[in-house]
Amino acid sequence: MTGVTKRFGPTIAVNDVSFEIWPGRVHALMGENGAGKSTLMKMLAGVHRPDAGQIAIAGRGVTFANPREALAAGVSTVFQELSLLPNLSIAENLFLGREPVGRMGIPDRTEMARRTTAVLAELGMDLDPNTLVANLSIADRQFVEIAHGIKADAQVLILDEPTAALNAADVQVLNSQIEKLRAAGKAIIYISHRMDEIFAICDDVTVMKDGNHVATQPLSELTPDSLIALMVGRELSDLFPDRAADVGPVRLSCKNLTLGSAATPLSFDLHAGEILGLAGLEGQGQSEIVRSLIGRHTPFGGEVAVGGQTLHLPISPERGVRFMQRLGVGFVPEDRKEEGLLLGASIAENIGIGLQAARPGFALLARVRDTAKRIMRDLDVKAQSPAMPVGALSGGNQQKVLLGRYLAADMDVLIIEEPTRGVDIGAKAEIYRLLRALAGQGKAILVLSRETVELIGLCDRLLIVHDRKLVSELAGRDATEHAILNAALTS
Repeated sequence: MTGVTKRFGPTIAVNDVSFEIWPGRVHALMGENGAGKSTLMKMLAGVHRPDAGQIAIAGRGVTFANPREALAAGVSTVFQELSLLPNLSIAENLFLGREPVGRMGIPDRTEMARRTTAVLAELGMDLDPNTLVANLSIADRQFVEIAHGIKADAQVLILDEPTAALNAADVQVLNSQIEKLRAAGKAIIYISHRMDEIFAICDDVTVMKDGNHVATQPLSELTPDSLIALMVGRELSDLFPDRAADVGPVRLSCKNLTLGSAATPLSFDLHAGEILGLAGLEGQGQSEIVRSLIGRHTPFGGEVAVGGQTLHLPISPERGVRFMQRLGVGFVPEDRKEEGLLLGASIAENIGIGLQAARPGFALLARVRDTAKRIMRDLDVKAQSPAMPVGALSGGNQQKVLLGRYLAADMDVLIIEEPTRGVDIGAKAEIYRLLRALAGQGKAILVLSRETVELIGLCDRLLIVHDRKLVSELAGRDATEHAILNAALTS
């Protein structure tokens, strides 16, 4: 790509950027949200046409009217925002528009299923190809999306945040697949905000900022700190604010929570002014613990005390989230698009949902727009107005709107899954500061994250979970990745 430029009205999203990638190389593309990464890749993928500049593949100039033409030319893209159709099966999604046909031109579903099973097996997945995508977990959907890109046998593969929903074991499977593609001479563009992945997988990196090219260098010449400095102008050590000096009274108390009939009961307290994290290996029960508290998981038994009330578990899944909001407990889910936000609704409407849910019945909301403006200002949400659809915002700004919903509703307790999933380094730092500021106001925050470094830097206290029970407790300032792993493995 040579000197490519893309404008949207008066806004220049990409300004005279040149970018190149070679066969058998994994090239990282990095920058904050709004840096122009996605727009640059969408020009390569045929979603947008450049207003200026040229694109060439193997030395031949190309122009793409749509993604189908880009795919035909050998460019396959796995976008961060999953493009699978939930009402179709895995096989139907993988072959959508390119179905093998049998006699009389009828799609050969047997052949589709056979080939789907084969490509999933390459990724270590044993899924029924006839399973509806709607019934898959977020991680499985991500792998199906990746399988779709690999199946295309393209020469250029764009991976946009491919591991955002994957656990450590799944990441290793993906990494091995990337190694195979690299050995096969594919050119891979890798977009991620996880530093460990970038340095483990990629050969080179291009950094963008405000639509402009900042630098292109071999990763062997950089460190995480110097790479972050190129992106946002601050060091890795500056990401996390200072921890709380002390904490207040108990805001939420969980007693004898039993996740299964044979599980060991677990108990913990969450204090005002505290950020408490759940750590450990993936899939050990962390998600079940937090979702049991708001009725999104059905435990065997236990109780939770909050807002002056003691509730026996399980909580009704039909009314749990709304009922807990009335007690001052807000829940920020991992999947902000499926469970958190109404993408077609405005910023003001999404923030107003929290105000409405915290009130009984259909109480009228006054000055929702003014509240939304205040939240946007306080959280530095980059949008033209509260009337802007949330679906048009970057991932970091969408996450701020979701957090802002509960900030506007003045929740006493926040339960947050993956607070910075799919969010760039700069927006991560802003979210960390926001959560620490809320804790400083006396809010109590329970955090679940796959990123151990995030838990260590953000939390005042960590509870280590193994086999659906609490096996250890560490002070945030004393926690290390080694200590957490040691507790999780030697429980």
